[in-house]
Amino acid sequence: MSNALMSDSVKPRQTAPLLSVEDLKVHYPFSRGSFLNPEHGFIRAVDGVSFEIAEGETLALVGESGCGKSTTARAITGLAPVTDGRIRLNGTDLVGLSSREMLRYRREVQMVFQDPFASLNPRMTVGSIIGEPLAVHKLAAGKDRKLEVLRLMELVGLNPKFLNRYPHEFSGGQRQRIGIARALAVNPKVILCDEPVSALDVSIQAQIINLLMDLQQRLGLSYLFIAHDLSVVRHISTRVGVMYLGRIVEIGSAKSVYNHPTHPYTQALLSAVPVPDPKAAVSRNRIRLEGEVPTPDQEYVGCSFINRCPIAVERCGKDRPPHAQSPEAGETHTAACWERT
Repeated sequence: MSNALMSDSVKPRQTAPLLSVEDLKVHYPFSRGSFLNPEHGFIRAVDGVSFEIAEGETLALVGESGCGKSTTARAITGLAPVTDGRIRLNGTDLVGLSSREMLRYRREVQMVFQDPFASLNPRMTVGSIIGEPLAVHKLAAGKDRKLEVLRLMELVGLNPKFLNRYPHEFSGGQRQRIGIARALAVNPKVILCDEPVSALDVSIQAQIINLLMDLQQRLGLSYLFIAHDLSVVRHISTRVGVMYLGRIVEIGSAKSVYNHPTHPYTQALLSAVPVPDPKAAVSRNRIRLEGEVPTPDQEYVGCSFINRCPIAVERCGKDRPPHAQSPEAGETHTAACWERT
């Protein structure tokens, strides 16, 4: 198979994507040092991320804490400032839109947050929380709004009798269902799930994942799913993107990435996934990465993984590796590694 070099995004699809992110960068300026000897720079939280999400599919972003997954999602929704790049929804560039112009597109892209308690106003009832998007976007009022809230509660598996209860009266899983109902209130096309099950018990995680998959089937939703648990990601995702230090280092179909991991970082992540069989766990080849994750305040000319990579060569420190097709997988599976592609 050809190893022709490609851009940092996956190979373009034949049909137009629903959501397209092109070379997205989110840099935060900082100042440190003394008054007489100040130092200025940028924290490169997201440093050139590109991907596409088609209608009805789930793209999962995985990687270590601090790699830029959540910041990417927040930038898409306008909750984090975009330094450079393009975010297109149905062909419309969202970067640079005014708050008034952005209000229209907020109906199309909603977010479910990691902490189901912190993301809900403790002074508002469930009915008010779920109904607030309907009021903001002027979709329903009065009795119609209440009926729609009741319908949404039933849709996510909440008892409509709990309409006037407050968030502290619910369990963690129930609170996350409230957050999902609030996101669904405006009938969005894309939902960004920022580690929606990481704060929940294992049994409750399965319930929420199954709920999200059921809603996707029934409503035709598209998901950007952010998670640490690679077992959960494999279950829910259509495609997987692996992030490291603000960049996507590998992306492809879930089956291809899990069966044929190409980038050394992806291989290390998958080797750390727990397996239920003790004998298999002992015999498996665990890849242990040496060193610490570099700080995002530095600009890397070459590969940012070079200091922890077991197969790094001289070229890795001089030139940034572009995405290239994986020899073992399909043409939409690409990785940014000089030695593996």
